[in-house]
Amino acid sequence: MSPSFEIQLVAVIVSAACALPGTFLVLRKMSMMSDAITHTILLGIVLAFFLTRDLNSPLLIVGAALMGVATVWLTETLTKTHLISEDSAIGIVFPLLFAIAIILISRYAGKAHLDTDSVLLGELAYVSFDRMVVFGVDIGAKAIYTSGALLLVNAVLIAVFYKELKIASFDPMLAAVMGFSPTLIHYGLMTLVSLTAVGAFQAAGSVLVVAFMIGSPVTAYLLTDDLKVMLPLSAGLGALSGVLGYQCAYVLDVSIAGSMAVMTGIIFVLAFFFSPTKGIVRGLLRRRAALTRVHNNKA
Repeated sequence: MSPSFEIQLVAVIVSAACALPGTFLVLRKMSMMSDAITHTILLGIVLAFFLTRDLNSPLLIVGAALMGVATVWLTETLTKTHLISEDSAIGIVFPLLFAIAIILISRYAGKAHLDTDSVLLGELAYVSFDRMVVFGVDIGAKAIYTSGALLLVNAVLIAVFYKELKIASFDPMLAAVMGFSPTLIHYGLMTLVSLTAVGAFQAAGSVLVVAFMIGSPVTAYLLTDDLKVMLPLSAGLGALSGVLGYQCAYVLDVSIAGSMAVMTGIIFVLAFFFSPTKGIVRGLLRRRAALTRVHNNKA
């Protein structure tokens, strides 16, 4: 496989993996939580690195996931005091934990291959350099298989717990009456979001992860009211953003991740204006038709 194909394939897989849990974040009105988690997991990685002194240790993923859940718990704890709103709580917890991680890296891990740029921006252009070799045979970029495993886990878990996630997202009280634990489902979803973020940011960076996790599902939300359609549509829109973004980056010779994030925004704007059911243009046409009917009735 050529490097350009591998980069686009990784982007497609990562976008789909992010869009699946991101769809439920959008439905739960927790979009900004993804931004917080994709930054604060850095502190979990740093703390786990201090314990293991090994950047390849699986405990780094565990530490990142736990820190993502801790971010949600701290935010909700502050919100439940009713002294500050949820967005204000995110604005306190997210910068605090992220800043602590930056200080620890700059003070104690400066010589390790661990930096904030890799978390924020990632670098899809480098995915082809890290190869997967099995029995001496190069079978492609390692990111293809790690992101593929991430996508598979997300797809299986969401398929298995689809009913619980759907009911808990739209009506937590009904979920409790039916015997589901909304709290358990909530933190299970947040754990999945954390694992997805840490699994994707090495290649994509947190900025692109947020674009794929929120931008594509929000666009799909404007195009359909059916959750079973929204999930694959979100993944498809993310994949489209990845491929078109790479092509733009290649032509313009600019950041690949940046181009993909911009393309996600462009596709959202198109849906925002031209969605056949919820778009601005559709709304204006309906209003114009209503005014015309009123005018004709008066005449």
